[in-house]
Amino acid sequence: MTNKTLTGLLFVPALTIFSAFFLLPLARLAAESVDGPRGMAIYAQIITNHRYFRSLQDTVVISVLVTLASVAVGGAAGLFLGRNVFKGRDFLVALLTLPISFPGVVVGFMIIELAGRQGLIGSLTDNILGTKVVFAYSALGLFTGYLYFSVPRVVATAMATAGKLDQSLEEAARVLGASPWRVLIDVTIPGLLPALISTGAICFATSIGAFGTAFTLATDINVLPIIIYTEFTLSANIVSAAMLSLVLGVVTWLALFLARLVTGTALTGSSA
Repeated sequence: MTNKTLTGLLFVPALTIFSAFFLLPLARLAAESVDGPRGMAIYAQIITNHRYFRSLQDTVVISVLVTLASVAVGGAAGLFLGRNVFKGRDFLVALLTLPISFPGVVVGFMIIELAGRQGLIGSLTDNILGTKVVFAYSALGLFTGYLYFSVPRVVATAMATAGKLDQSLEEAARVLGASPWRVLIDVTIPGLLPALISTGAICFATSIGAFGTAFTLATDINVLPIIIYTEFTLSANIVSAAMLSLVLGVVTWLALFLARLVTGTALTGSSA
């Protein structure tokens, strides 16, 4: 048996799984989306239907804001933790990355406990200001929940990348008279940028497709995964649900593709 034949045989299981769990369901979804009387014209509803368009718009905006905030907060924390060794560092890193293992439903309940009607923030503000501050069920609550499971991804990536940066470049910049801020902006951040773009794309993809957190919070804002769920389960509108699912998938794929195009790195992600 030649090496080429062996490689081909090893590729068969991966191709089988890819076809069974991705290509075939995707083809079925595409067929369902045009099975109605409107055919391909159903896709125009993503713009003409105010509810669908507003949902897509809100979903993308929240996901972009979560991505930017996660990259800023997680990138700074990851750079610090990757460059400094101190007592309790490993424990701190474990705490910061723990939310990666939490399902979206758990994150949603944690946001309710924090900023719900009987949450910690509400109790404190009621005692101090005489009025409860409740935002768990709003766009801010959803943003906080998505941020909670996005920051750890950035922290882990930034830590790993910070440890691999060539610090001689930073030393050279300092010798040439650059201030710490100039070193950070001109040397360190550009070195981290490919990794931050990659992990930012994963944060975007995770946020835009997250269902458990939004469903638990039952937010006043209808993000696209909730709309898809409602169309499929409550309205039995399978055609529209399939169409919206494909639109959501295309938007997510575009984000990952653009990030890979910019950074030249492969991306993997998970849903919440």
